[in-house]
Amino acid sequence: MESISFTLQDGLAHIQLQRPDRLNAVSLTMLSELQELFERLGKEQAVTGVLLAGSGGNFSAGADLNEIRHFTPLEAIAFAEQGQKLCSMIEGFPRPVLVAVSGYALGAGLELALSCDYILADTTAQFAFRELSYGVLPAFGGTQRLPRLVGKAKAKEMIFTGQLLGAEEALRIGLINQLFAPEEMLVKVKGQLQQICSYGLLSLQLGKEVIDTGYEINLAAACKMERDAFAVCFSTDDQKEGMDAFMEKRQPRFTGK
Repeated sequence: MESISFTLQDGLAHIQLQRPDRLNAVSLTMLSELQELFERLGKEQAVTGVLLAGSGGNFSAGADLNEIRHFTPLEAIAFAEQGQKLCSMIEGFPRPVLVAVSGYALGAGLELALSCDYILADTTAQFAFRELSYGVLPAFGGTQRLPRLVGKAKAKEMIFTGQLLGAEEALRIGLINQLFAPEEMLVKVKGQLQQICSYGLLSLQLGKEVIDTGYEINLAAACKMERDAFAVCFSTDDQKEGMDAFMEKRQPRFTGK
């Protein structure tokens, strides 16, 4: 792979954007490689969680303008559709996907981060949508995911002004969940992901699906969906093992069945 790197250890997939000389700008090659990798990881039962991060002190400074600035409208549609497909794939990935942000998370880079389950960052992180200053708009779902996370008015402010948002402000408005010192972030995020993935993976997968799907429908229907997912858990070995382990005061040995 030209623009990303990938390692798998103890079930956790660590994906890094690897274009540090371009501030990890999102290229057409990067989109294709990420899509291919997430498709493959989704079929691998050994993968229990994914960590997405940047390299060279930045997450991603956005789309590679050298590639897209001479696009025709039809080429722009194809680019947006490819980016939206990838972000939907990340958002719907059946296992937890956390993103660790250092430095810039701008434009398309921020859109990739927004498609993950939640964002963690270090104190160097800066967030912005600068597309209006280039005469365009966010195109990978940013105009839709950002308001759902921080509210419509704050999303409009970020997109209209293009102003850089520091890590402390991002934490205050709920754009990111937790903030770490740069030297400890990756260790802390990996530890958190390992803890999450030590639980019953079937119930974790169902929980993610219920939260994501229920958020878009009315409360009564969503609660019925939650009820049914809860009942499904009682057909699994993991439910029996988890409750037996609690009663017997021991660590559960989940099998994902």
